[in-house]
Amino acid sequence: MSTEKIKTLDELAHITEQLRSSGQKVIHCHGTFDLMHTGHIKHLQLARSLGHVLIVTITSDDFVRKGPGRPVFSELLRAENLAALSCVDFLAISNAETAILAIEKIKPFLYVKGSDYADPTKDTTGNISLEIEAVRSNGGDIYFTDEITFSSTKLLNTHFDVLPQDTRLFLEQFKQTSPLSSFLEHIQSLKSLNVLVIGDTIIDEYHYVHTLGQTGKGTSLAVRHQSEERFAGGAVAVANHIAGFTQNVTLLTALGKDDGIDYIKSKLKSNVTLEYRHFQNAPTLIKRRFVDQDLQRLFEVYFGGEEEDNPDLEQDFCSWIEQYANDYDLVIVPDFGNGMISKKMAKTISHHARFLVVNTQINSGNRGYHIITRYPKADFICLNEPEARLATHDRQSPLEDVAMELLTRLDSRAVAITRGLKGALIVDKQSTLAIPALSSHVVDRIGAGDAFLSLGGLFMAVTDSTPAAVLAGSIAAALDVQIVCNREPVDPVLFAKYATTLLK
Repeated sequence: MSTEKIKTLDELAHITEQLRSSGQKVIHCHGTFDLMHTGHIKHLQLARSLGHVLIVTITSDDFVRKGPGRPVFSELLRAENLAALSCVDFLAISNAETAILAIEKIKPFLYVKGSDYADPTKDTTGNISLEIEAVRSNGGDIYFTDEITFSSTKLLNTHFDVLPQDTRLFLEQFKQTSPLSSFLEHIQSLKSLNVLVIGDTIIDEYHYVHTLGQTGKGTSLAVRHQSEERFAGGAVAVANHIAGFTQNVTLLTALGKDDGIDYIKSKLKSNVTLEYRHFQNAPTLIKRRFVDQDLQRLFEVYFGGEEEDNPDLEQDFCSWIEQYANDYDLVIVPDFGNGMISKKMAKTISHHARFLVVNTQINSGNRGYHIITRYPKADFICLNEPEARLATHDRQSPLEDVAMELLTRLDSRAVAITRGLKGALIVDKQSTLAIPALSSHVVDRIGAGDAFLSLGGLFMAVTDSTPAAVLAGSIAAALDVQIVCNREPVDPVLFAKYATTLLK
């Protein structure tokens, strides 16, 4: 049976070692192979002719982050399709985002890729250069075939209902004015930005539990503790999102005096400069969430984070902002309303930032009094629908009218309003645009708004296209909801892949 060709990577490592020792040339191809087509078959047939044995590895389902609805076919179906080809001798499913792990196991004589990878500068992911390095460091070389090529992504987008109809319509309209090449150029232009992030630091804790049910002598819920995990959240998470796309990021924040400093420093990306001040009486805010086996939050406890009136700390922050804020291309403020950013600070930021991006988050600790209008001016505002409606005290008007009121009141260039499963709305002085949600797989929604703010804000600073900014924010959010809390920032490689899938 063809399925006998399917091995583990460790089994392939043993097989290829024996093949090499007997003088046989091992050829290796790697990909997703989500939709088999003529281009794939000709590519694999030519690869097989270059040696004695052809080994194919495919990316497992968990690591195919090419966009909503992908992969269309499961890893087992994709493996069985390849195993049915006579030119394929062995194959394996690789649990990694790149082929590097498979290359290091297989150590091929030749690693074969299609001609569309021959120019590394056109590879939006940057992975091909790393894969070539891995091949050569293990004694092999790279070979580019020149067979007929097709885009699986384009075929799937065109002929399969991978994307919902409203998403397809939006993307077709978007591509008419902003093609993929333009969007990818915007990603590259982000690297030169010098960005300042100002906001509260939050330490998020997840206590994973297994629910047991109602207690025997009451109505409360009983759970069994399983494990726990800690994440650097708040403005730290925003700074890390941004640091993947730009070279220079500074984070201005406040931390408790005796806790969290070493932990926060260890969690920041290397290109983030930490500029912090101490709270006098409050520890760094910890949000402890109790999460069940389905990642549903059961209960949340706040520890610290709320500093009493501290005019000296306020003046220290304001003086720093007055002196340095104008040195940055843009200032991004994730204002969580936990006590760090006072009304005076908000005014100082608005006055001194060259380009200001702001979110004022509603949460359990500030509900009812923390709104965007505490900032006199902001160039780009990112809010969710409840935050926007609270700021305008308007429950019933069309959301476009709510956004336009905020746009006018804060003299903004654009207002983006996120709506969860309904997607996002962006309003500027010329137009209103609705974009559908771009994720079909949600693991955890915590932090998705911060990801939207980070990438939407960056794009708004480098492009005149507000649709491009809201698409960037939406892609970042779609990637972030596939990550538990703030376990890792948005990956720029996956971001480029996701954009390529949507706009190809």
